[in-house]
Amino acid sequence: MAHIQFLDETMRDGQQSLWGLRMQAGMALPVSPLIDQTGFCTIDLTGGGMLDVLTRYCQENYFEGLDLLVASMPNTPVRAGLRSNANVTFGVSPDVLMDLWVRRLCAHGVRSFWIYDVLFNVDKVHRLAKVAKEANAQVAAALMFALSPVHTDAYYEAKARELAASPDVDTLLLYDTAGVLEKERLKTLMPGLVRGAAGKPIEFHSNNLLGMSAKAYLDAIDLGVSVIHTASRPMANGPSVPSTEIMVRNIELRGHTHSLDTTKFKPVADHFEAMGKARGFLVNQYAEYDEFSIQHQIPGGMMGTFKAQLAQHRMMDRLPDVLEEVARVRRELGYPGMATPFSQLVGIQAVLNIVTGKRYGTVPDEVVQYAVGFYGTPVAPVDPDIMDRIMAVPRAKQVLANPPEQPSLADLQLKYGTTDGDELILRATVPEADIARMRAAGPVKREFPLLSSPELESVRKLMALTDLPVVEVKAAGLVVSLRRKR
Repeated sequence: MAHIQFLDETMRDGQQSLWGLRMQAGMALPVSPLIDQTGFCTIDLTGGGMLDVLTRYCQENYFEGLDLLVASMPNTPVRAGLRSNANVTFGVSPDVLMDLWVRRLCAHGVRSFWIYDVLFNVDKVHRLAKVAKEANAQVAAALMFALSPVHTDAYYEAKARELAASPDVDTLLLYDTAGVLEKERLKTLMPGLVRGAAGKPIEFHSNNLLGMSAKAYLDAIDLGVSVIHTASRPMANGPSVPSTEIMVRNIELRGHTHSLDTTKFKPVADHFEAMGKARGFLVNQYAEYDEFSIQHQIPGGMMGTFKAQLAQHRMMDRLPDVLEEVARVRRELGYPGMATPFSQLVGIQAVLNIVTGKRYGTVPDEVVQYAVGFYGTPVAPVDPDIMDRIMAVPRAKQVLANPPEQPSLADLQLKYGTTDGDELILRATVPEADIARMRAAGPVKREFPLLSSPELESVRKLMALTDLPVVEVKAAGLVVSLRRKR
């Protein structure tokens, strides 16, 4: 039997998967102290995508909201997620900007990081881990799992060994974005990861898209995993991770122990269920097993984007074709792991291929950058015929002639006209007009009414029958905006 640690994903992966990163600080503040008191080893809270979405779409000051949430949880280390070579964009960020991003998050109280690179640019992961250690932060180096002929057990053991070799890496994180790991593969995969970890703990994160992740957690625990990632039940399952509630019950039935105060579960769950329903967000999800998901390995958060893009072109009936095209494009591009940014790049290319009717007739700059190695060396070579098509598009030569720059911090300060770290991060990653709108909106909202009424339900039903993007309900001096999901 083992003592299992739980890492909370309610306010990061849970809301990213179900609420599209639109959880504002005031939506969580009423119960964040309870999450802090529950006994989690770490609380995953933030990442670059939240900076972008909160600023641009919610007009919320990201750093002010982060400060409020961190201050409300003084007992538990708060975690941030990082892609090793970009903090917000799907492109490539300068190293000095990434280093600054880590230092600013540390300055705002973040004391744990998970760092990933789908192409395993291990040198960049180690550099950021060293920066995080300047503030004595804990670091989990992620192994982004993917199914393909090249993502073998030996491949992952070698990467685990490379990542764990740094003294600045504290744990390894097995991260299954598509939720495809089953017992048979775990039995061959985990022994190599344990050897590669060289005594360092192994965490496991699995998005429950196929409904298999809770069982995978139990199997992985038998094979050496000691930290599992879960979320409060309304924010769990489907494209999110398994619920804390069910995993506590499961490990107790297996005879394992934990340190969680289960009396805190219900008030936290009740709050997020009410908040989600009031704001029109997804809660209480589940997923059916779909064998085809193993081929395309699309992360859950992307399915809504696909549907929105196809609806815009009045081609929703082509969704099955898009999913098949995703699997084909991924194979042609050398089997990139389906996590940011490559899940988006593969998905966008697949949609373009279907919508335009000409495969690789239109190619985004980022796909060109990937093919020529700006993100790092692809796991497997790009199909030669597809490479020729990519390099034949009009923009390819211009993209090739402009590789990612590596300016100094002084260069960036001069370019963006500021030496303030937070301000520099904002200006380098978010359009100026969006920053201005965020500032005009005023301070971070501390409270969000938990509204739910027959009238609001009627409005939501009306929105389902119209093309209106936003409907506003005004009553008793309160304005509630219901926005169509994109």
